Amino acid sequence: MFQIRNEEERDYQIVEEITRKAFYNMYMPGCVEHYLVHIMRGHEDFIPELDFVAELDGRVIGNIMYTKSRLADEQGEEKSILTFGPVSILPEYQRKGYGKMLMEHSFKRARELGYEVIVIFGNPSNYVGRGFRSCRKYNICVETGKYPAAMMVKELVPGALDMRKWTYSDSPVMAVSEEAACRYDDGLEKMEKRKQPSQEEFYILSHSFVE
Repeated sequence: MFQIRNEEERDYQIVEEITRKAFYNMYMPGCVEHYLVHIMRGHEDFIPELDFVAELDGRVIGNIMYTKSRLADEQGEEKSILTFGPVSILPEYQRKGYGKMLMEHSFKRARELGYEVIVIFGNPSNYVGRGFRSCRKYNICVETGKYPAAMMVKELVPGALDMRKWTYSDSPVMAVSEEAACRYDDGLEKMEKRKQPSQEEFYILSHSFVE
C-alpha cells in the first residue's frame, strides 16, 4: 500500500537518511542536502503543512519539504511564494513514479493553502513534465539580473504572474554552510565520497544562464 502523509517527529532521522542516500555524490563528493533537512525544520520559513513523506507498505521511501520565498517587482511590491527541496526518493525506488505522486500531492495542497507560485532550482529534465517552465519565460531573475538555466517556475494559479520583471529571493536557510554540513556528515555512518560525471553536469548547469 502506498500513501502520502505529513512528516512526523518519528520520521525525522529516517528522512535525513533517505535524503543523504538520494543525494550522496550526485552534485559533489558527499552532499549537504541531509544537513539542510536537519536545520530547515526549525527555521521560520519552513512550512510544516507542506512537509510530506511517501510511505510504501509501511516503509518511508521519500519526502518533500517546502519553505517560503519571495518575488519583488521593480517598484518593490512583493509576492510570497514557495520553494521546495530537497525532494528525495530512496535510490532503489527511483524512476517508479513515487516522486511524481509526491510532488503532485504537494502542489494540490499548496493551492489549497492559497499559494500561487513555486520557484525551484534543479535539472529541467526532472521538472518540465510537472508543469515547470524556464524562469525567463515568466521574467523572473535573480538579484544579479540574470536568468539561471536551472531556475524554473510553476504557476499553481494560472495568470498569477503578469510578466512584469520579478526578482527572486529564497529563504536564508538555503544558504547552507558546506563546512557545517561536512561536520554533521562526519558524525553519521560512513559513506564513500567520490567523484562522478553528474557533478560536472551539475557544475555546467548551475553556471549557465538563458537570454
